Amino acid sequence: MEAASFCGGPDSYRDTKDIADSRNQLLKNNLIKMKKIVFLFPILALVSCYNTEHNCKDFKTGKFKFETEVNGEKKTTYFERKDDIEIETFEGKTDTATIRWVSDCEYVLQKKHPKNMAEEKAISMKILTTSKDSYTFEFGLVGSEEKQRGTVYKVD
Repeated sequence: MEAASFCGGPDSYRDTKDIADSRNQLLKNNLIKMKKIVFLFPILALVSCYNTEHNCKDFKTGKFKFETEVNGEKKTTYFERKDDIEIETFEGKTDTATIRWVSDCEYVLQKKHPKNMAEEKAISMKILTTSKDSYTFEFGLVGSEEKQRGTVYKVD
């Protein structure tokens, strides 16, 4: 009788079945975890690809230029930003605006000496991305949903 239980009696069969059930449950749990990882991987890859650079503090002061096209003609604006003042030169005319920084990457420009009603309106500026010597930004009248984009280059 001892030989029968030693060689795999009824208790041995139950132990083998319990081990197999445990192994199957472990495989199922691992499969569920792998499915979650496989599902999350593309999402994480997309998020990591959108890691844009935001060194906005590098552009709070300095000399810059902004180029845009007006009626098919390229126009360039040069400006210098110091603390809370921006001095702009466009087509030989110089103007000054105050700057109110809302955050490191957002500010509001207000002309100091507006010449008409349109110039009295403040302009909201938001730096979207930065590189070593330029930044891409979005701008529009404060309170307006209409926005435009442009790129500014550091010139000093």
